[in-house]
This record gives sequence, structure tokens and C-alpha cells, in this order.
Amino acid sequence: MPPDNAQQTDAVAALSRAQVLIVSDSLGETAELVTRAALSQFAGADVDVLRFPMVKHASEIEGIVLSARARPTLIVYTLIVPEAQHAMTLLAEQHGVVAVDIMGPMISGFTQVLGQAPKLQPGLIHQMDEGYFKRIESVEFAVKYDDAKDPRGFLLADVVLVGLSRCSKTPVSMYLANRRHKVANLPLVPELQLPKELTQVPPWKIVGLRVDPMQLSRIRQERVRSMGRAISVQRGENYAELGRILTEIEYAEAVFKRLRCPVINVTDRAVEETAVLVMDMVARGKRLAGDD
Repeated sequence: MPPDNAQQTDAVAALSRAQVLIVSDSLGETAELVTRAALSQFAGADVDVLRFPMVKHASEIEGIVLSARARPTLIVYTLIVPEAQHAMTLLAEQHGVVAVDIMGPMISGFTQVLGQAPKLQPGLIHQMDEGYFKRIESVEFAVKYDDAKDPRGFLLADVVLVGLSRCSKTPVSMYLANRRHKVANLPLVPELQLPKELTQVPPWKIVGLRVDPMQLSRIRQERVRSMGRAISVQRGENYAELGRILTEIEYAEAVFKRLRCPVINVTDRAVEETAVLVMDMVARGKRLAGDD
């Protein structure tokens, strides 16, 4: 049965849409990160991003380059081995495909500055060294002690985040965990007593997260819409109401004062910015406490 007009139109549109082929002799994460950062500068660009990891041989590279001719294509590659780099450069030029080398110029620059020959070994950044295992341990810690699932985690953490529901505690915890910090967090609820373990944590290890009530109301309203009845039952019918939020904020401020902890206003802050401020505060508090 022949395709209908709609199918034909979709096929033509797909062939005319630009694509980026990410080619790497490792995982291709670096090239994809750079690609998406660059794409963010082109508003509304309709581009398919496809990743080809663990590419080792010239025959594989040739197949990728030949497939690129069917559509407007940019090849972005991180190929460490010189033979693979050369094959990509030559084949892309022969077939008129635009190709950008992400890693080559960086390695060349470091070779000149350091006066040291590179190892030219793919995937070194992903080797399971001590730092890798510490990061995995920190992520597992953040998951285990998220939302005060086990208050004993407060005594083991590098930092404890406290704040109202939906004020970025978990995203900040996970961001810091990926940077090898062990983070536990506690949602502040007026109806619930503070865990006794929290009072045993040095104040410089605790950071409070403060948020504008109107912004918090909007965030919670969106949460209620996405979760429906379940969140209302779990958190209470007035979870997103401004009056309830103001009551919670008053309680949270009293807790911050009681704990004598520094506080960050997370209103309109990116998770990354909040995370940096958290660790700056912890480091400063540790120095002042003489607890090195």
C-alpha cells in the first residue's frame, strides 16, 4: 500500500531537518555537552542529536560519514587515536560533510604548553578511580538520606539542608553528591517534631533554604496539578495555599534561629548557584569553628 500524503510530508520534513552526529571512541558525553551548549544559542533550532560511542575503526567512521550525506549534518567528534582522527578528517572532506574536532585542538594545546606527550588512550576520564567511587558513594548517601528517611544520616553527612517542601533541597543534594559531598536533607513541617539527631549536628554543617512565599505557592500549585489528588492527600488539601505557606515559613524561620544555622534565599536561584553558596557557607563556618 503506497504511503499517504501525510506520511510523505513527514518523510520529506525528516530529511530536511538538520542533524548532529556525535562520534567518539569513548562515550561521547563531552562532545554532546558541548553540542547542546552551542545549540542553546540557536533559538527554535529543530535538530536531531545522535550519538555514536565506542567508534574504533575507519570502516565505522566511513559508514557514519556516508549516512550523513542524506541530510544537513554536522559531525562533532572526540577521537583520541590519531588514525581515527585522520580518517574522520579525510572522509568528511571527501564527502563534503562539515565535521568539528572537539578534543584534538585541546590536546595539541596542552602538548605545547606542558611539553608532555599525551597518552592518546580513549576513555581515561571514565576510569574507576578513587574519585569515581566516592561520587557513587555520595549519590547513594543522598538517596538514602533524602527527606529525612533515616535521621541517623544527619550525623554522617558533610552538610545537612533544611527547608520547606519544594525549596530545592533534593536537587541541591544531588548536585553536591555528584561533586562527592555527602548530603542529607530535612523537610520542615510545623506538625512534625525535629529529629533529635539534628540537634547533635554542628551548626556549621547545617544550611537553611529560604524561599519567597509567592514563588513557593506557584511551585506547589504546579506540583499539585502534575500529581493530582495523590499530593493533596499526602501533603494536605491546603498544601499550595498562601496562608498555609506563610505559616510554614514562620515555623522555618524559628527553626533556623533555633539551629543557629546560616540561611540561603533560593528564590530564583539556579541549583548550581545554591550548591556553591552552600559549600562556601559550610567551609566558612568550619573555619570559624576551628573544626579543621
